[in-house]
Amino acid sequence: MARYEGRHRNAPIATPVLSQQPTPRSGEQPQHGGRRRTLRPLVAVGTAAGVALGVFGLTGSVSARQGSAVDLSVAMVSHTDVLAREAVTQTATRGQQRVSRDVARVALSATAVQAARTAVAKAKAAQQVRDAAEAQAREKAAEKQRQFVIADAKSNPRAAAKALMSDHGWSSDAQYGCLLNLWNGESDWKWSAHNSSSGAYGIPQSLPASKMAQFGSDYRTNPITQIKWGLWYIEASYGSPCSAWSTWQSRSPHWY
Repeated sequence: MARYEGRHRNAPIATPVLSQQPTPRSGEQPQHGGRRRTLRPLVAVGTAAGVALGVFGLTGSVSARQGSAVDLSVAMVSHTDVLAREAVTQTATRGQQRVSRDVARVALSATAVQAARTAVAKAKAAQQVRDAAEAQAREKAAEKQRQFVIADAKSNPRAAAKALMSDHGWSSDAQYGCLLNLWNGESDWKWSAHNSSSGAYGIPQSLPASKMAQFGSDYRTNPITQIKWGLWYIEASYGSPCSAWSTWQSRSPHWY
């Protein structure tokens, strides 16, 4: 160690070579070191400005986006309100139209029902008029036939008697059959029949013959006068032709 120190004790100390660095002039700052000191503040300012601009741009962008979102939300809400109002209006309109249709349908139904009732009433009234006219026509025809039969009583007194029985309420075939049998046995339906032993006369064999004058003075020649009296006598004495016929059969000799 001593040997080493002694060997290098008087060796000159190496001086750094400054040839690579320019010698600064009197009153000047070294260029290299000054540039670093100048660039650092500029870089810092630029960085800060960039950050600020970035933040401002980000903030502006966010604000713009938020504003756009708000505007969009407002627009959507407004559009939704419009759609809602339109939907309500359409619903109300459809409801009114439905109500109007229902009212019209009800009115139409009521009108149809009333029209049907009116038509039925008119048809019924017309049918009643037709029925009355037909009944009147039948009555006229029947009366005409009755008058014809009565007028033809001399040739067909049985038909005339049947026509006149309805005046007493006897319309059944049974009552007419009893009357046929009764007057067949009395006079054989001859308007000029005369019982020489008793003096009875005519179809019903009235005794005396003058009793029939209450229905007409022509009782000796008119079979209708005789039949009218004979029917009156049967009703007054026996109630019906069948009762008179039953009594006639029970007597001997036969009479009623």
